Amino acid sequence: MDSPHGAAVKAENFGLKGPRGWAFRGIGIDAAPGSLIAVEGPSGSGRTCLLLALTGRMKATEGHAEIGGHRLPKRMTAVRKTAALGPVTGVNELDQALTVAEQLREGALLQRRYEGSVRALLRPRDERGAATAARIDAALAAAGLDLDTLPKGARTSVRDLERLESVRLSVAIALLGEPRLLALDDLDLKLSDAEREEAWAMLRRIAAAGTTVLAVCSEAPADAVVLRTAASEPQAVPRDGRTAGAGKITWGAPAKSAAAGPDQAADTDAGTGTDTDNEDTKGADDALAEAGRA
Repeated sequence: MDSPHGAAVKAENFGLKGPRGWAFRGIGIDAAPGSLIAVEGPSGSGRTCLLLALTGRMKATEGHAEIGGHRLPKRMTAVRKTAALGPVTGVNELDQALTVAEQLREGALLQRRYEGSVRALLRPRDERGAATAARIDAALAAAGLDLDTLPKGARTSVRDLERLESVRLSVAIALLGEPRLLALDDLDLKLSDAEREEAWAMLRRIAAAGTTVLAVCSEAPADAVVLRTAASEPQAVPRDGRTAGAGKITWGAPAKSAAAGPDQAADTDAGTGTDTDNEDTKGADDALAEAGRA
């Protein structure tokens, strides 16, 4: 599989408001193609909504973003073709009833049917089969999933996979379409420290090969470009101790951070007594419920 040219990820004052409040707002980023981008924050802080908005699955209500030259929110369809989703709970999950081989074949079939060229569909069946097998092997290698190490090999049930194996399988399926942007949710969920390091190492290799990676996590690695969605952190503090402007990030130095903007902090300050308390979390839940309707 040829290394795809990654998509640049840019945003300015990017925000999404649901029926009961802001899921996120004030997001700014300027990340080069092939970047490893981490969306860091606690559960309920709008992380998943931001990921879905940046991949064209949810429509932003404020500001704009640009993914691989396609401007959001106007060109959501083009962005969806540019970006592939790895695991996203409630949106893009593996089928627990299938085997690993069946899940891979289904992913390849869907990619070929909806994203393949007409010329590719007209190729002889044997040639198509060989091309599909080669694409699956390349995707598995990029995701670091060796089917021979699974209990029953390719016949292992998806429900019997360990958490890291499941993440690797989801990533491999996403890579079948050779996306310019790979996005995945809750990367470090239910992973040990060692497994978390393995997962980030996998994503570093994918980014180094040319695909831009966007991963939601609770704690970002030091070498990632970081977007923080935590409402309690209106101003980003990079690991070198210097303070970055809230809601802005410039590509270049590692671990520069972008917070979700000052309005979130105002909404969640303890003791304010306002009606906006906790609306960011509610807004995230409402917006996530709309993910399939963008």
